[in-house]
Amino acid sequence: MPVPGPLGPPPAERGPTPPTPVPDAPAPAAAVPVDAPAAAGFLAALHPPVALPGPTPQPAAPAEPAPVVRDAPDAAPAGRPALREILRGPTGLGTASLDLAGRHRSRLPDPVSPAAAPSAERRAVPGLYHHRVPEPDPARVEEVSRRIKRWAEDEVRLYPEEWEGQFDGFSVGRYMVGCHPDAPTVDHLMLATRLMVAENAVDDCYCEDHGGSPVGLGGRLLLAHTALDHLHTTAPYASAWQESLGSDAPRRAYRSAMDHFTEAASASQADRYRHDMARLHLGYLAEAAWAQTGHVPEVWEYLAMRQFNNFRPCPTITDTVGGYELPADLHARPGMQRVIALAGNATTVVNDLYSYTKELDSPGHHLNLPVVLAERERLPERDAYLRAVEIHNELQHAFEAAAADLAAACPLPPVLRFLRGVAAWVDGNHDWHRTNTYRYSLPDFW
Repeated sequence: MPVPGPLGPPPAERGPTPPTPVPDAPAPAAAVPVDAPAAAGFLAALHPPVALPGPTPQPAAPAEPAPVVRDAPDAAPAGRPALREILRGPTGLGTASLDLAGRHRSRLPDPVSPAAAPSAERRAVPGLYHHRVPEPDPARVEEVSRRIKRWAEDEVRLYPEEWEGQFDGFSVGRYMVGCHPDAPTVDHLMLATRLMVAENAVDDCYCEDHGGSPVGLGGRLLLAHTALDHLHTTAPYASAWQESLGSDAPRRAYRSAMDHFTEAASASQADRYRHDMARLHLGYLAEAAWAQTGHVPEVWEYLAMRQFNNFRPCPTITDTVGGYELPADLHARPGMQRVIALAGNATTVVNDLYSYTKELDSPGHHLNLPVVLAERERLPERDAYLRAVEIHNELQHAFEAAAADLAAACPLPPVLRFLRGVAAWVDGNHDWHRTNTYRYSLPDFW
């Protein structure tokens, strides 16, 4: 593949982003047509349209739910434009430039039909409402994988040699290429990839798999957060703080990943990311507090925690990775905040479902949605898992409905492009979970 170009001028060379005029939202009863070229591109997949196969045959079981794919006739709520229409992408004169992934279309093969997949382990969770995506560009996957491993080993000394297999098994290159199909260059993809790896290092080393503990977590997270949101203090103490940023792998990773990110992002985009990382750390602390006290939350309490301890920081940077900016006033709109929150909630339940058996096999008592449902609603394990699938589907439909409403109310190009990017991230996140058989396997409930 060609050598990636530069990311563009640093933030210091940019002028401030002027407030963007925003059309008034329509009254609830007044439907806004979404047939303008820009609105027609809402949620357009930034990869070629995919001809979806029929439902995947599954082993017969009386209560097995049928898989749901994008072409389902009931995919769009009543009163909204059908999602399969608005998923086409921009059309009409002057819209070709909006489809930044068009240049990669010849390299994107058709997806493998689930029925033809070589292993049943690659199937999606039965009954899970999801969208098929093309296979991520293998050339980009290979290059991102090469670069991120070099960064992890040489720049931040992220892991000891014995963890190398786990790092490779995470398949972060495939993950990020699949989630950001509109990234103009590999350099842009690396912005998201470093941050993803750094977030997982903090989670593993501070919270879970590699020596993590709820005891003292708040202090560790606060000090790590200063790698993202710098300490401003007097000179004698500033040097001690600077030295602390290199004291462990998570802080080294946070500092380096954020330094790279702020070179490409505007001040507003960087601050948005810091805010979402504070949300994430707050969710970590709630889960840790429950672990220390032995509290099993109510289902609604668990879902509240997961709205903070979730994937939100990843799709919220989709514009930076795409090489453009959603202005701060548009990002702050309540409708956009609802879309982003629902996207994070739905993708996090996907993680609960695919990591269910992995967490059951791990030491300790891991909270995930099926476990909380089983304990709080006194359901058998299988019924609790299937109920979690239903909750995911409700969240995913709510995300798509909220995105459609926002596209109709505010059909501005940066809004529509950002919504497409978030939708692509949601789809790519599911596909990575579905295909990562190194980390995940499905329970034997069907």
